[in-house]
Amino acid sequence: MKRLIRTALVALTMAVPGLAQAQDYAVTGATVATGDGSAPMENATVVVRGGRIAAVGTGIAVPAGVQAVDGTGMWVTPGLFAAITDLGLYDVLAVDESNDIGAGNSPFNAALDVAPAINPASQDVVVSREGGVTRATVAPDAESSIFAGQGAVIDLGADRNAVTRPRAFQFVELGEYGARRAGGSRTSAHALFRNALREAKAYGTRASIPGQSSSPDPMRSGDDLPIDPRLAGDDRAERGGDVLLTRFDAAALVPVVEGRQPLYVHVERASDILSVLDLSREFPKLDLVIVGASEGWQVANQIAAAGVPVIAQALMDLPVGFEELASTQSNVGRMKQAGVKVAIGPFDGDNHPRYAPQYAGNLVALTKIPGAAGLTWGEALAAITSIPAEIAGMGGRAGVLKPGAVGDVVVWDGDPLEVTSAPVQVVIDGVVQPLDSHQSRLKQRYRDLDESDLPKAYDW
Repeated sequence: MKRLIRTALVALTMAVPGLAQAQDYAVTGATVATGDGSAPMENATVVVRGGRIAAVGTGIAVPAGVQAVDGTGMWVTPGLFAAITDLGLYDVLAVDESNDIGAGNSPFNAALDVAPAINPASQDVVVSREGGVTRATVAPDAESSIFAGQGAVIDLGADRNAVTRPRAFQFVELGEYGARRAGGSRTSAHALFRNALREAKAYGTRASIPGQSSSPDPMRSGDDLPIDPRLAGDDRAERGGDVLLTRFDAAALVPVVEGRQPLYVHVERASDILSVLDLSREFPKLDLVIVGASEGWQVANQIAAAGVPVIAQALMDLPVGFEELASTQSNVGRMKQAGVKVAIGPFDGDNHPRYAPQYAGNLVALTKIPGAAGLTWGEALAAITSIPAEIAGMGGRAGVLKPGAVGDVVVWDGDPLEVTSAPVQVVIDGVVQPLDSHQSRLKQRYRDLDESDLPKAYDW
């Protein structure tokens, strides 16, 4: 097996030399999982041309001029899509100067945008790519308000162009954490939230020009959205003495209230989830995504009826707060059975994106426990590939191996949902990626205890 893996790795690397340009290649004879929820296919072929998936399936002929790699004994999947991460926002969490996850002292909240702060060279990005993660959503933390700010969609390619979609969603806290940020109560959090959306709606209406979009965004430049010159500067006095939002924050929420920017809402308790779903009565255009939902299984039918997707942790059964008392390992499985679209996440802190396959595999194992609710193998893989891609607005274009999708391909040395398996090749947009990090280099340096490899500081 190891010999086959090494041979295929060398061949694939030769087929796609370098990192600057995508090349055409095919992996044949492998176990292929497309990421759409279906079961893996044996002895299948994946063809990548021009940086995109060209063909997938059994009995696929490799086009002339395309380098074929023998994938016998290996598994091929789409790249993992990590939902809600802090990738690229810090180098060392404990060092404030290198940490851009939150902005507790900022005068802004909803207008905060993670895109300019993302560092594609962060070791956290590199380690995640080494683990098979090719794309992710990145969200800030709420520290000065219930509004954390605007998240982004990124790819983890080894280049400087990480952000593929800035301001992809707005993130808000409406559970226990949001209550603390709003003054100590959920009542205050919901009042602040409704007031903010009403201010944004009024701001968008007032700033609109007949025949043009009512979507002013002073954080943008070089676009075709005209802004009423009367709105230059901080116009809170002109808008009314009781407004709470700055001009930037109000403008940032206009796409949310108009339903053009998804709103990710973090809540855990069943009653909080129902309160979020009720928001659609007052703001019918909201494009909601629920994050957390530890007690989602208790109201799964209501979530499914509302058509709201959920991003939930795989095995949340030890409550760390009163809002998670009904946590159960069967949460994701029960929501899935009710018809809820569920992705695994968030990934932050100890929940590193590279552990996504392990979490998904644990949900498969639950199906073997009497009385528990888990996921099939195909459903579990989809929960870390195609479904988070769909929630992020990239459905059919990422997280799947299908013609026309981005050429994000991961070759594994075994079943990717088993903890003993690891990627032997990661390809993003048809470009082979390096599989080394500071961690892997340290491992190689010290594993044989060869003192000649020690840094100069070890010399006496």
